[in-house]
Amino acid sequence: MAERLAEIRERENEIRLGGGLKAIERQHEKGRLTARERIAALCDPGAPFFELSLWAADGMYAEVGGAPSAGAITGIGKIHGRNVMVVANDATVKAGAFFPATCKKVIRAQRIVMQTHLPAVYLVDSAGVFLPMQDEVFPDEDDFGRIFRHNAVISAMGIPQVAAIMGNCVAGGGYLPVMCDTLLMTEGSGLYLAGPALVRSAIGQKVDHEELGGAFMHAAISGTVDFREKDDPSCIQRLRRLIDGLGPPSPSPFKRSTPRPAEHDPRTILEHYTDQQAGEYDMRELLAHVVDAESWDEFKAEYGQSLITAFARIDGWSVGIVANQKKRTTPAKGPIEMGGVIYHESADKAARFIMNCNQQHIPLIFVHDVNGFMVGRDSEQAGIIRSGAKMVNVVSNSVVPKISLLVGGSYGAGHYALCGRAYDPTFILAWPTARYAVMGGMQAAMTLLQIQEQALEKKGHKIDRKEHEELLAAIKQSYDEKTDVRYAASRGWIDAIIDPHETRTVLSQLLEFTAHPGELPPFRTGALQV
Repeated sequence: MAERLAEIRERENEIRLGGGLKAIERQHEKGRLTARERIAALCDPGAPFFELSLWAADGMYAEVGGAPSAGAITGIGKIHGRNVMVVANDATVKAGAFFPATCKKVIRAQRIVMQTHLPAVYLVDSAGVFLPMQDEVFPDEDDFGRIFRHNAVISAMGIPQVAAIMGNCVAGGGYLPVMCDTLLMTEGSGLYLAGPALVRSAIGQKVDHEELGGAFMHAAISGTVDFREKDDPSCIQRLRRLIDGLGPPSPSPFKRSTPRPAEHDPRTILEHYTDQQAGEYDMRELLAHVVDAESWDEFKAEYGQSLITAFARIDGWSVGIVANQKKRTTPAKGPIEMGGVIYHESADKAARFIMNCNQQHIPLIFVHDVNGFMVGRDSEQAGIIRSGAKMVNVVSNSVVPKISLLVGGSYGAGHYALCGRAYDPTFILAWPTARYAVMGGMQAAMTLLQIQEQALEKKGHKIDRKEHEELLAAIKQSYDEKTDVRYAASRGWIDAIIDPHETRTVLSQLLEFTAHPGELPPFRTGALQV
């Protein structure tokens, strides 16, 4: 774990350099701050900034030189003590152009805004769509246009949005800031649907940058800009004052009592954990390093023991925890049950518990180290599919905040049932050793190898032992690379990779971020299998 965490932190430091030192120098030569410098100046001194999707696009787009962190920075920071979502284009990466991963990253931040009702601040400095990939950026429901639709929906929800144009803002990208409640623009920046060269080409009109879309023109003639600012520092100070003047957040529907320390020191959490897929540990012992002491009330503790369901508190916040047990358990009736597997009784119990949490307005924490649902004749006859469908139904329709934490493997339908990425978790985090796939590496490799060998045998090629082992090793290596949590984070399936020792602190932060979501809608599940 320590070695993996060190590798991750080293790579994250490289990612934070964006387009590199020379690109940073070019930004400074224009009299502009970098995106990270802008965020540091915008947020309260010394306050933590919880960065989201840092790994976005890592290892992708190599044919065009890559796009570190997808050319954008998103995260939650404090401005005058108020939690705010910040979205900033990184102009050191391809002039802040939008890649496919950039769109998904910004959309993810906006979805969190819609779930948490956090005010949003956009620091705009972008050349627009990365044209060589326009077919992957422009048309689909999770592409460029969805960002502007979300601007409109967020505004209709009454959630404050403030934008500052601090560099380029061209073509369709111009809609994002203009669809916000308040718009600032610095001198030397540009806002236009088509730049001077394109205007001349399209309609033969010769016009300079300032006359076409400069800050003075938009402040004094078009009336598009609300505040014209001299430079980045003055713009950031105005942003801080505007955020400070916002009305208060809505009352929280969730309860927080006086925090207590955890029963066990969070720094010793790994003493109760193994990252071996077949390894066993007691999930309760791990969670005792996370939840407040003397706050644990386990729901149906003696029934469906392969899933743990409990009411507890984290830093005073009332939560409901759903976590799979990673050691073998002995039910009152029937054979021993394997750890990391969801049985039908467990799924039924968890579904009822999740419904209770929704009825009682208690946020949910899902902790994954799961191999999937139990298979086989006995399990099928007991109705494992019916029970699993019930659990997935109530997770899908939950209205309270949902935070998912992958501490180990998160495989197959077990990933879905524990509120995986497709089930709209408010936040989804992972430890460095987490793995994310439809099944474990060896099982998948053996299945894929069997298919390959059968295909070769049909062509008359008989596999010998050496070739069998070489094929198996190659398939497993490729599969394992794609189940690595860094691969998942680069595709936006994980919001952040966290240090296990900071689990309690991070969960407390996220619960604070989700504390003011406005009025919760009624909880309904639709038809449930009995």
